[in-house]
Amino acid sequence: MDLFEKLLQDKGPLGRHSYLDDNLDKNFYMFPKLEGEIQPRMTFKGKEVLTWSLNNYLGLANHPEVRKVDEEASKEWGLAYPMGARMMTGNTQYHEQLEKELSDFVMKEDTMLLNYGYQGVMSVIDALVDRKDVIVYDAESHACIIDGLRMHMGKRFVFPHNDIENLQKQLVRATKLANENGGGVLVITEGVFGMSGNMGDLKSIIDLKEKFDFRLLVDDAHGFGTMGATGAGTGEEQGVQDGIDLYFSTFAKSMASIGAFISGDHDIIDYLRYNVRSQIFAKSLPMPLVIGNLKRLELLRSKPELKENLWKIVNAIQKGLTDNGFNIGTTKSPVTPVFLKGSLISATNLVKDLRNNLNIFCSMIVYPVVPKGVIMLRIIPTAVHSLDDVNQTIEAFKSIKDKLDSGFYEEEAVEGAIVK
Repeated sequence: MDLFEKLLQDKGPLGRHSYLDDNLDKNFYMFPKLEGEIQPRMTFKGKEVLTWSLNNYLGLANHPEVRKVDEEASKEWGLAYPMGARMMTGNTQYHEQLEKELSDFVMKEDTMLLNYGYQGVMSVIDALVDRKDVIVYDAESHACIIDGLRMHMGKRFVFPHNDIENLQKQLVRATKLANENGGGVLVITEGVFGMSGNMGDLKSIIDLKEKFDFRLLVDDAHGFGTMGATGAGTGEEQGVQDGIDLYFSTFAKSMASIGAFISGDHDIIDYLRYNVRSQIFAKSLPMPLVIGNLKRLELLRSKPELKENLWKIVNAIQKGLTDNGFNIGTTKSPVTPVFLKGSLISATNLVKDLRNNLNIFCSMIVYPVVPKGVIMLRIIPTAVHSLDDVNQTIEAFKSIKDKLDSGFYEEEAVEGAIVK
C-alpha cells in the first residue's frame, strides 16, 4: 500500500474527528482562532466570548510590566541573539542568571534551561536512562512523558493513577529487573495532572524511598507558580520538595511564555547539560525570551497577589459548579474539569451552543482522551478573570446542563447541528 494512502485511510484518534469542521465553518472545533488582546474576553468567529481556555494562570501574558520588558528586549537584542547552541556559541550571562534564580525559587542546587517543555521532557528521559534501566510511571502522565518512554530501549512499568499500592508492586518488579541488568529505577509522575486537575501523591511516592532505591522525576507544568505557599510548586504544597530528585516545569503556563527548565542536584544537572540532545543540537533560547522570563519570574516571586487573585477565581468557580450539581472530579488545583454525560453529537451541539449563543469559550475533550459517553469541558481560571465572569459562566453551564439532560442536543435542535 502507498504510505500516504494508508495515512488517509486512518487519520488517527484525533484526526478522524476532523469531519466535524467540514459541517460548519472551518476552525470551529479544531484549530479555533481566538483573536484580540490576550484577556478573558476575546473574539471568536466575529463575536466576543468569555474565554476559559488559556494557560495564563497569573495573568502575565498581557501584564504591562511584562509587555514593556518583552518589547525593550526585542528591540535591544533582536530574535537571533545568541546564535548557536548553548554548548557552542549560544550561552550568555542572562541564561545563567535565569537558571540561578529558578534554582533558588524551586529550592534546588542547579537548573538547566530547555527550549520547550514537550521536547525537553522527552530529551531528559532519553538522557537519564539506558536499556539496563527501568522506568515506572503514572498511567495518566502527559503525552510528552509517554513519547519520552517510547524512546526508552529498556523496560517500563505503569501503575494506575495515584495507586500507591500498585506502584509498590511495580517497584518490586522494576527493582528485581534493574538489579539483574545492573541498572537503576526512575519513577515519573506529575505534580498537577493537566486534565483531572488533581495532584500526584508525591508524599506517598517519596515515602517509598525508605523501601526501594529509585529516583523521582516530577513534571509540574501546572503546579509551578500556582501551588505552594510561594508558588514553588506541588512539592512545596505537599512539603516534599526535597524528595523530588528532578523537578521539571514549563514557562508556558504560569509564566505565559516559551521555554522550560529542569532542576536538581548540581552534578546531575551538569550531566544533563552534556547529554540532553535536544539542547546540544539546537539553537539557544533567544535573548528576548530569557529577559522576558526573568521579568516574569520576578513578578511571580514579588507579587503574591497574582496567585491570591487566581485562587479567588478558582475557589469561586469550583464552588459555584459543585453547588449547582456539576461533577468537577477530584481537582485540587486551578485546572477545573466539568464532567457531563452524552454522545459525540451532544458534545458538538453543546459546544456550539456555548460558543455561538452563550458566548463562553472553553475546551471540549471527548473520546479517546476520556471514555466514550463522557463529555469533559475544561476550565482554566486565571488571575485576571472576575467574579462577574464566574457568575456568567455558572449561569451558562446551568443552561447547557438542562438542555443536555432533556435530550435537546441529541435531537440536533441547535442551528447548524452536526449531522449524525
